Amino acid sequence: MDLIYPDWVGAPDTIGALSTTRKGGVSHPPYDDGAGGGGFNLGMHVADQWADVQKNRVLLRTLLPTEPAWLSQIHGVKVVDAANAEGVPKADASITTQRGIVCVVQTADCLPILFCDVAGTVVGAVHAGWRGLANGVVENTIVGMRNAGAGEILAWMGPAIGPQRFEVGLDVVSTFVTHDASSIDAFKSIAGRTGKYLADIYLLTRQRLNKIGVEKIYGGELCTFSDSQRFYSYRRDGVTGRMASLIWIK
Repeated sequence: MDLIYPDWVGAPDTIGALSTTRKGGVSHPPYDDGAGGGGFNLGMHVADQWADVQKNRVLLRTLLPTEPAWLSQIHGVKVVDAANAEGVPKADASITTQRGIVCVVQTADCLPILFCDVAGTVVGAVHAGWRGLANGVVENTIVGMRNAGAGEILAWMGPAIGPQRFEVGLDVVSTFVTHDASSIDAFKSIAGRTGKYLADIYLLTRQRLNKIGVEKIYGGELCTFSDSQRFYSYRRDGVTGRMASLIWIK
């Protein structure tokens, strides 16, 4: 498997965290690895063969202390306690203070964000598409972590659609700028295409985090759309798999 580990400074050794790519599994096209081999699709909702996804999840499980606390993501702002959630809750973020509980989000262009506090007492995972980000899923997660006892919080932004590929309309720009005028810095108009912009979801996330006192932010350099050999991308391919970003307290 081709795995990505957060490159954050100051995270305690008691934290486990990783993001998967499309490589290392058994899924067939269009969920393959982009190079003629099996794909590591972990999404049950994308019309891949159920048995293949199950095999991929079994492979993933070998890296983890327990089965991940999967979510049914709806581009919302709900945050759940991964240790107490029943079934597969409709939510876009989870947190936990309990050892061995694995928070997880799935993405294929949206931004996965992993959080931990410097003491290693609280962790969280967020699925941040533009809607969830604009409506406060990041802020809700930080509030939940602080209410659970988190001190200084570190953030790592995993693979997402990059600022040279994320095309949006004026409605998206207006949504962010109405909330925070400085958000305009995260958008660039596309020459010759009225009302179309390139959005920097990494910068938008940094702005949101900075405003709520999270300063130590890492990652944000991997583009899912541009690297077809390594990442699934919904905007690029339409029918595609899902990657996972996971975090837990050892």
